[in-house]
Amino acid sequence: MSDRAALFLFSIFMILISLGAAVWLFVTGQAGTVDGLFLVLTALLSAAVFALYVKFMIGRAMDAQKQPPAPVAKAAAKKEATPVA
Repeated sequence: MSDRAALFLFSIFMILISLGAAVWLFVTGQAGTVDGLFLVLTALLSAAVFALYVKFMIGRAMDAQKQPPAPVAKAAAKKEATPVA
């Protein structure tokens, strides 16, 4: 498994865990306290950070597939073929 795939799966896992923690705090009624409110905000913030990272990873992967490979070999061949005066 590549590094990107591992980071992608870890990010998805962290998003699910963070959202699950926020839901759990609401279900158990702990979100009504000041400490619980800050825990909910922290869980949602970490989910948002990992979601932005996943969005960035997907965007970079899509951009990499859209761009054609650079013709490096042709440029090098043209430089060698030009005569020097």
